[in-house]
Amino acid sequence: MSIVNKEVQELVDEKLKEAIEIRLNGWIEQKVNTLVEARLAALEAKFKKEESRKKRFAIVASKGSMDMAYPPLILASTAAALDMEAAIFFTFYGLDIINKKKFRHLKVPSLANPAMPIPVPNFIGALPGMTAMATLMMKSWMTKAHVATVPELIELCQECGVRLIGCQMTMDVMGVKKSDLIDGIEIGGAATFLDYAAEADIPMFV
Repeated sequence: MSIVNKEVQELVDEKLKEAIEIRLNGWIEQKVNTLVEARLAALEAKFKKEESRKKRFAIVASKGSMDMAYPPLILASTAAALDMEAAIFFTFYGLDIINKKKFRHLKVPSLANPAMPIPVPNFIGALPGMTAMATLMMKSWMTKAHVATVPELIELCQECGVRLIGCQMTMDVMGVKKSDLIDGIEIGGAATFLDYAAEADIPMFV
């Protein structure tokens, strides 16, 4: 190969290399821009979805005494009034709160209840009639404070669209039928509630 031809070949190779680099850089830039735009669009869609989604409240009611029935019902109905999604999962003794035969007659335990407003020795709470007295006392306080009753709060929750979910497993264990529960109760297991609670902004347990 002559010197002239060699120089020409080197010049061609150099130009070809420059052209390939320019083409490659352009392709990389376009690819990166496409990926960035797609990512930004996905993030924007996610933020818009988050902004439009209502806040979600989920609470487990595991106790069936009257004093323990108020917190989940009041919190859930208040959450619904604040335009949140709300659901109560009634499990174990909490199922009594939505039992047709029991929800109007929930009681306040007088034994082993250190929160009783009138301090008495613990053994006094075991005396006959003490549970009835404690229950009457609490009902009196609630009435004077114009607090709704448990049945009224349940009705309010249903009117506000609060999901009231009876625990299927508890019903099976305790022999409770769907017909034993008040009308409008949804039946579901732990998976049903967890599917809802997984996206809850405020999860609680009572």
